[in-house]
Amino acid sequence: VASAAGDVRAAGDSRAGRAKAQMCQACHGIDGLSKVPDAPNIAGQVEGYLVTQLQAFKSGARKGEAMTLVASALSEHDIDNLAAYFSSIEIRIGKLPGE
Repeated sequence: VASAAGDVRAAGDSRAGRAKAQMCQACHGIDGLSKVPDAPNIAGQVEGYLVTQLQAFKSGARKGEAMTLVASALSEHDIDNLAAYFSSIEIRIGKLPGE
C-alpha cells in the first residue's frame, strides 16, 4: 500500500484489524455495514482508499468530528490493519429494486 507521501508500506494484518475494529462497530458495524445514517459502509472498500482516508482524518486534512477523534488515536499499523480488515470483507450485491 502506498501512502499519501508516496512511500510503500507493508499490507496490514486483517486479523489484528478485526480486533481493533471493535472501536468502529457503533457506527460502521464490525461487519463494515453502517449502523447509523451518517456513517458509510466500508466493507469491501479498497484497502488503499481506507488507508488514505484514515490518514486524512488523523492529520486533519479531512474533517469529521467523530472520525477525527477516533483516527487521532490510531498508529500507522492500526490504520494499515483496519484497512486490511475492512477491505477483506466480501460483499454481495443483491437484486436491485424494480428487477
